[in-house]
Parts: sequence; structure tokens; C-alpha cells
Amino acid sequence: MARYVGPVCKLCRREEQKLFLKGSKCMSPKCPVEKRTYPPGQHGTARRFKKSEYQIQLREKQKVKRIYGLLERQFHKTFANAERQKGITSEILLQLLERRLDNVIYRLGFAPSRKAARQLVLHRHFYVNDRVVNIPSYTLNAGDVVRVKEKSKKLEAIHASLKRMRDGKLMPWLDLDKAGMKGSLLNIPSRADIPLEANESLIVELYSK
Repeated sequence: MARYVGPVCKLCRREEQKLFLKGSKCMSPKCPVEKRTYPPGQHGTARRFKKSEYQIQLREKQKVKRIYGLLERQFHKTFANAERQKGITSEILLQLLERRLDNVIYRLGFAPSRKAARQLVLHRHFYVNDRVVNIPSYTLNAGDVVRVKEKSKKLEAIHASLKRMRDGKLMPWLDLDKAGMKGSLLNIPSRADIPLEANESLIVELYSK
């Protein structure tokens, strides 16, 4: 499976904001975005010119794509799926991204980052409705239950991540049972319930050209 293996902190610096790609490091003083508030590369500190409409749209797409950890082909496939459905394409796109299994595991607090969640899924540590699923892009539906396998309940990585899960941080469209190490998707999230600082309509404009 293709994946990005380069330094992820450079991705945050390129978008000039925290994308929360490295878990707890993003919340610490060691975060490179706080130390170097300019894009990476030899021209990062050079004088900046006004961005074109295309640049603004492209940067918005790149930002959302990197937050959810998708490559271009995967992201475009998700967009095409959203475009085929009835409703507002930009909102449906975010709903599909949020309903990915790796994202739901991250939102439930079973993993410190989406990248870590993907690794746990690939290593077959989770059940979805009592069936092992090892596909990070698997789309959950309302009512689906995600549960940690019995043999995996002793994993320190999962316990450490759950300890960092603060009360009130859980998304309103999710339900978490820490004791049973399981969670469920209560309903399809609305745009207002998705904590993402992005203008997704710019992505639609970009792909519509």
C-alpha cells in the first residue's frame, strides 16, 4: 500500500498550521510549527507574494488531504464518490473522510494519530460489528460498533492513548465505552460537528475546473 514516508512536520509547516500528524508531539513545545512559522525549504523565509485563486484552492485541498493522511489518488477517489451522492458535495466529502475506520479509531481515542490508527487497523487489532477489518479506508455506517480484539486489549499504545482522551473531547456523533474498549458511530456527522478548520468548498471548485 502506497503511503507518505517523509517528515510529517514539514507538511504542517508547508500549510503553516498544525495538522496534528504526530500525536502528543503536536501539543508539546517541541512542535516545529511553533519554532519555525515559515514554510520549509531555502525559500521559506523569502518575501511572499499574493496567492492566486488556484494556489488558494490547491493549498486547501492539500491541507485536508494531509490531515486525513490520504495520497492524491485516494483523495480524488473519495471526492468522486462524494460527487455521485445527492446533497452538498463538500459536506459529503468531509463526512466520508470522517467515517473512515482509521479516522473513527483516532477520534475514539484508541490511537494518538490517524497514522497510528492505520497501523493498528492493518495489524488486525479491531473488530467492526464482530468481524475483523484490516482496511483503514473502510467506511462505517450509523450504528456500526468498533471493538478492540480481546488479544489486543493489553496493548500499551492503546491504553496510553485512551488515558490522554479527555472528557468532553469525544465527538457528539460517537459513543465510547472505555471499560469495554469499544465505540460506535451514532449517526452521520453534520458539518457543524466536524472540528476541521477548512473551506471545503474550495476543493470542489478546484476539482470542477
